[in-house]
Amino acid sequence: MADRTQIVRLLKETGVVAVIRADKADDLVDVGRALREGGVKFIEITMTVPGALAVIEKATSALQGDDVYIGAGTVLDAETARQAILAGANYVVSPVFRPGIVALCKRYRVAVTPGALTPTEVLNAWDAGADIVKIFPAGVGGPQFFKDLKGPFPHIEIMPTGAVNRKTCPEFIQAGACAVGVGGELVGKPLIAARDFAAITRNAQDFVALVAQARNR
Repeated sequence: MADRTQIVRLLKETGVVAVIRADKADDLVDVGRALREGGVKFIEITMTVPGALAVIEKATSALQGDDVYIGAGTVLDAETARQAILAGANYVVSPVFRPGIVALCKRYRVAVTPGALTPTEVLNAWDAGADIVKIFPAGVGGPQFFKDLKGPFPHIEIMPTGAVNRKTCPEFIQAGACAVGVGGELVGKPLIAARDFAAITRNAQDFVALVAQARNR
């Protein structure tokens, strides 16, 4: 298992996290390989998925050695974070800032990305030990809000989840995001149901290219 520092470095280098709501572990393994083929190494499995812990455990085991990193998303309390880590999650993501979640992840030396929206929440999450602060819902303020946040907080790593598509992805990166979390635009349920892994790979390639282009402007 990669350590916390390595996970954060690789996540920022790749710049794209796939947020997936898959009902079956077997589907997720195939999706993970399709994403990796397109250059996306980070997959976030939301805890709203039925049997999410079992899905995480099976996926992390099956994808070992494939250079794919599985994270637990929508984590709302420290106990769930602990269970996700024990199931094999490489990192933990929450839509909110709960100090207990951050403290638990630091104890286990696992990367953590709590959610925040206001400047006060962003700073509190960072000071508590967040590796990256997830701005959620990012669509409320959009890329301009990221520019505004980076003014007083140039040292804080922030990323959007929600409202990320082919148009807004480069805008968020240029506004100061270190990475983007992408859901349905990258790997929606219809593509998973159709087992259209070629389309998922193409989508992954598109978003990786958009991030790279935005960083080079």
